[in-house]
Amino acid sequence: HFGSSHFDASHWIQAPCREQPLREHSPKHSPGMFRAGSARLLQRVVRTSPCPAAARSFGAASGSKLKCVMLNAARLDFDGRINWDKVTNAAELTSYDISATSEIRARVEGADIVMNKEFPLPGDLIRSFPPSVKLIAEAGTGYNNIDIEACREKGIALCNVPEYTTEAMGDYAITLVLALSCSLGAQMKALARGDRTYMQQCHLGQLPHFEIRDKTFGIIGGLGYIAQNITKKALALGMKVIASDLPTTPLGMRDNGVEVVTVDDLYARSDFVIPMVPLNAHTKGLVNAEAFDKMKPTAFLINTARGPIVDQDAIVDALRKKKIAGAALDVFGEGSAPPPPLPEDSPLYDVFKEFDNVILTPHIGWQRMEARQRVVNTVAENIAKYARGDPMNIDMQTGLPIR
Repeated sequence: HFGSSHFDASHWIQAPCREQPLREHSPKHSPGMFRAGSARLLQRVVRTSPCPAAARSFGAASGSKLKCVMLNAARLDFDGRINWDKVTNAAELTSYDISATSEIRARVEGADIVMNKEFPLPGDLIRSFPPSVKLIAEAGTGYNNIDIEACREKGIALCNVPEYTTEAMGDYAITLVLALSCSLGAQMKALARGDRTYMQQCHLGQLPHFEIRDKTFGIIGGLGYIAQNITKKALALGMKVIASDLPTTPLGMRDNGVEVVTVDDLYARSDFVIPMVPLNAHTKGLVNAEAFDKMKPTAFLINTARGPIVDQDAIVDALRKKKIAGAALDVFGEGSAPPPPLPEDSPLYDVFKEFDNVILTPHIGWQRMEARQRVVNTVAENIAKYARGDPMNIDMQTGLPIR
């Protein structure tokens, strides 16, 4: 329902830029073992071999399994710690660490299933897929990167993994609340630039530093999977949680302790504001200049969902005009997988330097080891369901998740 991102392939190069041989997969491979240079491929497949290790390799000797191609495994397995056994038990897997858009059509030839982590699959590309492709298995929550209309035209089903990062994203949202509340970023920035004032005077001066108990956490789109996890953690810490949802959602207190309010009420009352909505035409720029005008000057804005949900010019202006007290941003730009770095001249870098109460991180909220393994395992379950003829979890007529 929510989620989460794409890139200069050189960021992932950990081996010389040369054509890589076919290699057998071992659970104990070294972190750099499967790295490939830009425009180089690495297929994790089985060659016919008497070696006992071949039994642990990617692929199915019997040929009875559906064929699956993973387009960008390094987005998930960047450290070589992911176990792919459940996927290889469900399908015959060919895996590429990195795929350029121009390489994808050839790589999906003969495949039944295309597995993908957030990389854009536009309509013209999907329409060029061979008839063999019947399922796109998105290894993530958001699927705004996939042209659903083109999938409909081709008769291609779509599935995603709506809950794999619920714990990780919930943890990270609370981490940012705690960091902003205790001037952690400000203290670290001061030391990093050689300023030991706070160390020497042993007090905080004018830095914001407060307890979070009884503070109000406002979650835009606060009734989804990740939002509910954030709610649980925030309530456990003694915070008050208010949430906005669709205009048709009834207002008032819920049994789980969340009060559903209008979005304007949320802006006005919250000490911390976080959008937890998918990125689409309706939510792009949702948190804009008008929204910041409605917030308290002591409020903090957190964004771990999708960068364009928050209008960049508006948040820079809000920080400089002190409309809000600070911000923590983990996502930027529309991007692909992984997202491109912020341009060197981005004004977000400027406000990071100008204000101690600004935190920037490179889309790390979802990347905890457990979450990455969970998404791979759940994709394997989706593939197994598809092989049995079970329906997938995206309604192809509406384009909405089936709950």
